[in-house]
Formats: sequence, C-alpha cells, structure tokens
Amino acid sequence: MKKKSILIILFGCGLFYLIHDALAYWIPAKRLTWNPGESQSPAIAVDTNDHIHVVWGDETPGNYEIYYKKSTDGGASWTVKRLSFNAGDSKYPAIAIDSNNHIHVVWEDDTPGNCEIYYKKSTDGGTSWTVKRLSFNIGDSNYPAIALDSNNHIHVLWSDKTPSNYEIYYKRSTNGGTSWTVKRLTYNLGISYFPSIAINTFNHIHVAWMDYTPGNSEIYYKKSTNNGTSWTTKKLTYNSGSSIFPDIAIDSNDHIYILWGDSTPGTHQLYYKKSTNNGSSWTTKRLTYTYDNSSNHPSIAIDSNNHIHVVWVEGYYPLIFNLYYMKSTDGGLGWNKEPFFSNGGLSSWPATAADSINFIHVVWDNDLTGKSEIYYRKGK
Repeated sequence: MKKKSILIILFGCGLFYLIHDALAYWIPAKRLTWNPGESQSPAIAVDTNDHIHVVWGDETPGNYEIYYKKSTDGGASWTVKRLSFNAGDSKYPAIAIDSNNHIHVVWEDDTPGNCEIYYKKSTDGGTSWTVKRLSFNIGDSNYPAIALDSNNHIHVLWSDKTPSNYEIYYKRSTNGGTSWTVKRLTYNLGISYFPSIAINTFNHIHVAWMDYTPGNSEIYYKKSTNNGTSWTTKKLTYNSGSSIFPDIAIDSNDHIYILWGDSTPGTHQLYYKKSTNNGSSWTTKRLTYTYDNSSNHPSIAIDSNNHIHVVWVEGYYPLIFNLYYMKSTDGGLGWNKEPFFSNGGLSSWPATAADSINFIHVVWDNDLTGKSEIYYRKGK
C-alpha cells in the first residue's frame, strides 16, 4: 500500500492540515500562442466529447481581438480562429458550452467608445459564429462571466459603471441567445466588481463578486432559485483586509465552493467557503500560509468524482509570479499543494476546466518572452 503522511500545522487556536500523497500527474506545459502582440486573460471550457476550447484577448492585429483555439485530441494539437474584427479593444473573454456542444463566448469591447459586452455563439464546433451586442450602456461594462443551466438557458453577468459606480448586471436568454432579459443585481454605495457564476443541478444560480461598499473589498454572494427572477444576497466576508477575485464552483452534491484572495493576514492568502445547504450557511478555511508571498487569483474546477482542483498565482510583485496547484479529495477537509508552473516569467490569469475522464485542463498567460503568451497544461 502506498504510504500517506499527514502534516498538521497549528496556527493560534486553529488547525490546518495538508494530506501529502503522490504528486498529481501533469503533462509538460504547452505554449499555445506565438504571436507578435500580447496574448492575455485566457478562458477554457470542455465539451461533452472532451474537446477543449480556449479563448483569449490578443494584441497581434494592433488592437486587442478575441482569438479561439480548439483541440479534439486532448490538447496534443490545436486549430485557431480569430473571433472578433473590431476597431476597439476586445478583452477578457469567458466561455461556456451547453449540452448540445454549442459554444458561447462573451467579452468586453470598447469599439462603441466605452466598454460593452458582446456575445458569440457557434453551433458547429467552432467553425462558424454569430455575434450579438448584449449591453448598450453609457458606462463601461467589464469582466463578463457566463454559465449554462441544464435547460441550456444562458446566464451572463458583468460589472457596469452606468450607475456612476460599478454594479453587477445580469442577462438571461432562454432561446439560445436570440433574445435576452436584463436585470441589475446590485444597488450599492461601493464598487461591485468581478462577478463569478455557477449553476447547480436544480438550476439555482449562484453568484459571487468583490464589493467595496464596506470601505474595503469583501466577498458578496447572491442566489436565485427561480431562473433569475428574484435574488437573495449574503455578505460572506467580514475582514480587515482586502478580499478579491472570487471564483465559484458547485459539485454534483450541490455543495458550493467559493475561493478568493484575502490580505487580512498581511499578504494575500487563499481562503474558501463551502455551503452544503444551497448557500444558507457557510464554513470557512484558509488554504495558503505563504507569508513571504502573495497567493491570489484562484481558479477552481471540480471533477466527476467531486475532487476539487485549484490553481492560483503565487509570488510578490515585481518579482516572479509562479502558478501552484492544490487538490482535495474529501470535500475540502484535506489538501495537497504542489508547484504547477515556473519558468522565470510572470504567470497570471489561470483558468481551469474538467473533462469527463477527470483530466483537469489549465490555461494561463506568461511573459517570459518579453510579452504575454498563452500556455496550456493538463493532468489528473
């Protein structure tokens, strides 16, 4: 039998433990872009055939445009397509795939003079696409997020500055993106920013974001159990530091996990909250103790075994930022941490997705070449 060791670390009156098992299996990292311009902020999704779909913003044409890559052989080879042809900058894409393997992409685009949200859809595996502008606001619309429910209804969120400070807005389409309904979700004094979305097996919609209303950034949470018609709100953190960049995921038992970076300990460290009762109550755990480094910008994926996979950025500006990986096989009680990627450059913006055979697929950007390029790695 393979031996397993448990490291128990005491912090004050608390207890934190890491289960040290065999390291995860990872293939070597693969560089996906070789472009003259900056390639940044990738997003990833896997369809029911385990085809991998990646989008990112790319400066190669002279302004930022959205590019798309697809692999049908587990990441060994890729085809590429440029998705946007705009006068302005197209950035920060998000991607989701429905049960029919229709691909849905959203991004922010400042072609109209201010940033607005745009949407593209492909029903033939990424060969052809239709486009729609989703927002028509006087303020900037930034950082969209997208999710599909089991009815293939499309749910999109973003941060919108139209009310004079940023608030969270939401759009829903129940007919494959042909028409949309819109709702403003927050009415706060402070900035509401960087939303993340996940949908459970009952099609309840769960949203997390960072909010500066308390004076510092805290993590807030909203839930809708009626397809986005009405929402309940909960403040999840009450910290002296800054709680930023949340990511949310839900396992097959409808347990909700929200991760974020929190500067309360002095440098940003990873924390997570878990709810086993549809968001009514939450437990909290601190995941990293890197006092000489900052741990931030986590991305979470949950496989079909309900194993939790987290990739994040760890380092201290302006020094090197590396990527680390952490996994829990017991619902978040124990975790193993290991280095994920380090090449001497600054890595940022990790994004993760799981396929049907429990490989975890990760993309990120890294600037070792003197500008950002997109990298990919998979493992289990």
